[in-house]
Amino acid sequence: MNTKEVVGKARSIGKCIPAFNVPHIPMVKPIAQAIADENSIALIQIARVEWEKMSAQSLERVAEEYEKYQVPGHTLLHLDHIPVIDEDYKRVAYEELVSRALKAGYQSVMIDGSRLPLAENIKVTAEISAMAHEAGVPCEGELGAVMGHESGEIPPYEEIFAKKMGFTKLEEAKRFALESGCDWLSVAVGNIHGQIAEAVRNQKKPAARLDVEHIGALYQMAGIPLVLHGGSGVQHECLLEAVKAGIAKINVGTEMRQAYEFALLEKDGDIAYAQDKVYHKVRDYISGYLYNSDLTDEMK
Repeated sequence: MNTKEVVGKARSIGKCIPAFNVPHIPMVKPIAQAIADENSIALIQIARVEWEKMSAQSLERVAEEYEKYQVPGHTLLHLDHIPVIDEDYKRVAYEELVSRALKAGYQSVMIDGSRLPLAENIKVTAEISAMAHEAGVPCEGELGAVMGHESGEIPPYEEIFAKKMGFTKLEEAKRFALESGCDWLSVAVGNIHGQIAEAVRNQKKPAARLDVEHIGALYQMAGIPLVLHGGSGVQHECLLEAVKAGIAKINVGTEMRQAYEFALLEKDGDIAYAQDKVYHKVRDYISGYLYNSDLTDEMK
C-alpha cells in the first residue's frame, strides 16, 4: 500500500485512518493483529519521545518488530513526531533521524517544527518533505501548538479551549500548505497530547473537545488532509464530526500505552496479559468508531 494514497482515499470517502503509537516494543504485535482482525487499515507509529523517555528503544528496533508482525493490506509504518526543538526545548538532529527512518523502511514520516517561527517551520518542513518525496513516501507537518508533551504543568484544559491557546491559524495554514510541500497537516483545534512527565503519565486525560468549525475552515484553507494528534480522550461525537470536517488521520497513544502499563502492574509484569489488553483495546477503538470498521473493503 502507498500511505499517501491510503490517507487521501480515506479523506475522499469521508473516513479516517487511525495511527497507534508503540512506546513499548511488545505492543507492536497485538496492535497489528487487532487492526487485521477488524479488517481495517491503520498506521503503527513511533515518536522520538517514545524511545528517548519510554521503552521503544529506537526507530530501527520498532521497524524490526514491525517487519515480524506487519499484515500487508492492513498495516503501515509511520515515523511520528520528530521535533526540531523537543519537549525540553533542546535542538534535535532531525535530518539524521528522518534519514535513518527512510533507510529502515518507514512508509511515511512526520517533522514537527511547531515550536519554530512560521517561516522557519515552513523551511524545515519543506526540506524534510523533499527528502521524503525523493524516497517515495509522504511527509506530515505540524502547525499550531498541540500541548501536553512539554516538561512541567500545562494550563487547565478548559482554559486552553476557551482561549484557543495554540490553535492553528487559518491564514498561516494556507501559506504553510502551499510553501512547505507537506502531504498532511497536523493541527491544534482543542486536542492535547497525553503528558509524558513521570508524575502525570498515569493520569487520565481531560475529555477534550474539538472546534469542528475551525477544522472545516482549516481544511478549506490548507486543501490537504488534516491530522489530529492526541486522539485519546477526545469526546466521541467530536471525533466523528472532525472526520467529516477534514481530519483524515487520528493519532492514538495514551489509551493504548496506559492499557499496556496498567496491565503490567495488575499482573506483576505479565507481558502476554498486557499484550492481550492492548489487542482488545485496539479492536474496541476501531469498532467503536463506525467510520473505520471494515475499512479495507471500503478502500477497494
